[in-house]
Amino acid sequence: MKARIRKLTVFVEETRREMDRPVDPPTRKAAAVAVIRNPFAGRYVEDLSELIEIGAELGSLLGRRCVEALDIAPQAAESYGKAAMVGEDGELEHAAAILHPALGKPLREAVDKGAALVPSSKKRGGPGQVLDIPLGHKDAAYVRSHFDGMEVWLNDSPRADEIMVAVAVTDSGRPLPRIGGLTVSEVQGKDGLR
Repeated sequence: MKARIRKLTVFVEETRREMDRPVDPPTRKAAAVAVIRNPFAGRYVEDLSELIEIGAELGSLLGRRCVEALDIAPQAAESYGKAAMVGEDGELEHAAAILHPALGKPLREAVDKGAALVPSSKKRGGPGQVLDIPLGHKDAAYVRSHFDGMEVWLNDSPRADEIMVAVAVTDSGRPLPRIGGLTVSEVQGKDGLR
C-alpha cells in the first residue's frame, strides 16, 4: 500500500428515536477514517499521481470497513459520501487528488454499484477539527430522504503534514423522512439521477 497510514478509525451511528418517536428500523451510518502522511506537505508539486493512487487504495479499504461495521451485504448500502482534510502544510488540491480521480470506483465496488456521484467535501484544518462528510443515495441523486451528512473528528488529527480521509456509508436515509421526492423503491439506478 502506498498510503502511510498512522491511524484507522471507524465510527457507527445508530438513531433509534427522533422527536420522541421511534425510528424502526433504526437508521445507521458508518464512517471509516484514515490519517495518512501527506507526501507533498510543505512543497508545491505539479504531478499529484501518488495521491491519486492513494485515493484508489483508500476507496476500497474505507468502503469495505464501513460495510463491515454496518454488518450488511454490500448491496444493502444505500448512501455514501467522502471527505478529506489536509493539515496546515498541505493544500486543498492534495485532498482533491485523493478524492476525485480514483477513489470512487473502488468505493462503488465496496457497496455493490453506485450509479450516482459520490458527494464530497474538502478542507484544511488541524487536530480535533470536525470533518463533514456529505451523504447522498448511491444510485439516484434525486432521493431526497438520503440527503444527509456525518461528522467525524479525531483529537490528534490531522497534523500539519497529514491528510485525514473519510468515507461514510449508510443502510438507510434520514430518520422519519417526509419531504417527498423519489423513494428508494422507485430507484432505477441507471443514470445516477433516478
